[in-house]
Amino acid sequence: MPYGIPAQARLCPNCDGFPIVAITTGTRRRDGTRTLLHVTCRVCRGTGSRPARRREASRV
Repeated sequence: MPYGIPAQARLCPNCDGFPIVAITTGTRRRDGTRTLLHVTCRVCRGTGSRPARRREASRV
């Protein structure tokens, strides 16, 4: 689990706690390094966690 996420927080179901990733485009620059795209998870907006759902009180 990535550091910085509180224990009571739930991991984002879309990114599994890895909210920002680097994707290579396959091309190289003149100095030989690869061109990268940094993509942020849209669901958790880069936090890696989702707030816990509130449970409704049971009606009897």
